[in-house]
Amino acid sequence: MKKTLLTIAVLGAFSLFGFSQAKPAKSIEGLKAAFNGESTASAKYAKFAEAAKKEGLNNIARMFLATSNAESIHAANHKKVLTKLGETAGDPVIGAFEVKTTAENLADASKGETYEMMFMYPGFIASAVSEKQNGAKKSFTWAMDTEKKHNDFYQKALAALNAGTEKSFPGEWYVCPVCGNTYDGKTVAATCDFCDTTKDKFNVFK
Repeated sequence: MKKTLLTIAVLGAFSLFGFSQAKPAKSIEGLKAAFNGESTASAKYAKFAEAAKKEGLNNIARMFLATSNAESIHAANHKKVLTKLGETAGDPVIGAFEVKTTAENLADASKGETYEMMFMYPGFIASAVSEKQNGAKKSFTWAMDTEKKHNDFYQKALAALNAGTEKSFPGEWYVCPVCGNTYDGKTVAATCDFCDTTKDKFNVFK
């Protein structure tokens, strides 16, 4: 009984003087940055879709709508993890961006995805692993793996645009509502490669 009371007293003292378990600061910092970054990308790609449609590039416009949707799913996933960690994400901070020609917009989008998949997310994942935050790691990994696919789509779209073959570029797109994984109509799978969500639940853009 005395040992039990002593243990309670010690734990209470640790809590009183701020020695309770520290929050995973690096993971939280990364989640907040990614939440704002993905929200900005979602807003930007929606505007890029509008610009592509005005240029009569409907297949590329649908692709941008799909990737915009995927980025919003990534942002929502990051926010959910923050909430579980006791953090309030609030409204996202949307960064500044410019809408130019579709060719320029595709190059800009590819540049952004390259940065995220090569530098930003690998660093965030390393911090999550170090702090043993599996929820953050999963959310970051889903986003990073999707950005790799988005970058490939943007590069292929730009190549088609430059070659004058945009009409042969895929015009049907699918987005997993759980992880944001994105497919074109030619490569869509029966179940999501990242989270096993079935195709019938995918968001469709066509």
